[in-house]
Amino acid sequence: RASSMRAGGASLLGLSLVALPMAAWALTARTAASTRRGLRAGAASLTSAAEHFDYLVIGGGSGGVASARRAAGYGAKVAVVEKARLGGTCVNVGCVPKKVMFNAASIQETIHEAKHLGFDVGSARFDWNILKRLRDNYVKRLNGIYENMLGNSGVQYLTGEAVFASPNSVAVGDQEYSAEHILIAVGGEPTPPPFEGVEHCINSDGFFDLEDTPGRVAVIGAGYIAVELAGVLHSLGADTTLLCRGERPLRKFDMMLQESLVEEMQRQGLGLRGGSTPKAVTKADDGTFSVHLEDGTVLDSFDQVVVATGRRPLSYKIGLDNAGVAMDAKGYIQVDEFQNTNVPNVYALGDVCGKVELTPMAIAAGRRLADRLFGGIPDAKADYDMVPTVIFSHPPIGTIGLSEAEAVEEYGADDVKVYTSRFTNLLYGPWDLDPADKPKTNMKVVCVGPEERVVGLHVIGLGADEMLQGFGVAMKLGCTKADLDKCVAIHPTASEEFVTLAPWGLSGAKAKL
Repeated sequence: RASSMRAGGASLLGLSLVALPMAAWALTARTAASTRRGLRAGAASLTSAAEHFDYLVIGGGSGGVASARRAAGYGAKVAVVEKARLGGTCVNVGCVPKKVMFNAASIQETIHEAKHLGFDVGSARFDWNILKRLRDNYVKRLNGIYENMLGNSGVQYLTGEAVFASPNSVAVGDQEYSAEHILIAVGGEPTPPPFEGVEHCINSDGFFDLEDTPGRVAVIGAGYIAVELAGVLHSLGADTTLLCRGERPLRKFDMMLQESLVEEMQRQGLGLRGGSTPKAVTKADDGTFSVHLEDGTVLDSFDQVVVATGRRPLSYKIGLDNAGVAMDAKGYIQVDEFQNTNVPNVYALGDVCGKVELTPMAIAAGRRLADRLFGGIPDAKADYDMVPTVIFSHPPIGTIGLSEAEAVEEYGADDVKVYTSRFTNLLYGPWDLDPADKPKTNMKVVCVGPEERVVGLHVIGLGADEMLQGFGVAMKLGCTKADLDKCVAIHPTASEEFVTLAPWGLSGAKAKL
């Protein structure tokens, strides 16, 4: 069963990086106090809780809550155990607060670019602290909404840290609960970096604790978390340098996306250093930090060093040995296509499994699991194929399916045909700049076979994040290049390029014109 899994890469979904001795990552006093308050409140409520459930979910993130509510809707007696804030990483230190920061950065970019369309906006002052307060209030409101959703669905909410006592029971504080079915949905956390001086750095969680715009920042990492944070920091006024171990960031994505992102980073003035492997981070007497690289280079005078070098599952905290649940060498729980672990009636999904570590994927898996266990749909399971995703870089990236290189490896070069487009978005058309200096949108459609079935679709540029969902539906239905051509373009839009790729209307041996 483990062979059907593909170990997940970096994700912005996680909780804390404080767990292991090698990491001296400090929680803020506020976060620690909030956790203590939650545990005290939980201890008071657990003594009167029911001791046996049909379904017990460990983890109050999006996937766990979705599965719990679905099961309760079928009439099951359900409880959710969560030790921190409801909503998991996505709501608290992931998708939601990240998108708030991305939106603010995008507005800053619009203000900066307004002069190209005749606006004189003067100096627009940005206050990071105000944005943080508004963002944190919004997240707190969402925490309350999640709790209300559980209550309205009849799901019991248990506050505390769950640890397996046996294959069918868990301990939460001094109370033990048993269940017919137990779901593990505890998520992941940032991986501690393997260099000295980690105590001087912050991770992706710590990014959301920043009170003010840092002056000069080093972001260490090459995955999409690092790219997103670097883009936000740069756009909101920080002098930002992205340090990548390889030649360029996003090395697991299509080469067109990698090269286009690097081109745009250079155009915007965001610093990028490829071939940079940190060896240590030190702190100077003036409070600034230096990053020491393996090649002997020293980069100094940073106000913050943000590390986004990967994530790991939180499986090691919940007593899996007591239940006999199998994990791989990286700590990811091994599951089959139905989310079954090796232990009967124990299941796992989301970041703790390492397969497509995205919030909507965990939600879909959680609901399908509940359908199978309690809804009388014995073959219900999540579909992990052709999952669309967006990287909220600047500009944003949208991607579905195979890269060109992956398609060639899987189907052979002779069976792969690629269509591309590179253009200037109409927004930038009137700008009084040399056309070569204007931001570009790049698109690629990867097709296979004589029918030219679309197996990969990639875009980087303005609006990429909002155009991808519909094409995701088409690809799930097995669309071909001819199918794209049959859809009349919406003009003038960027997305119309996907249905007008040259040569238009002549694709596929089976196309009916």
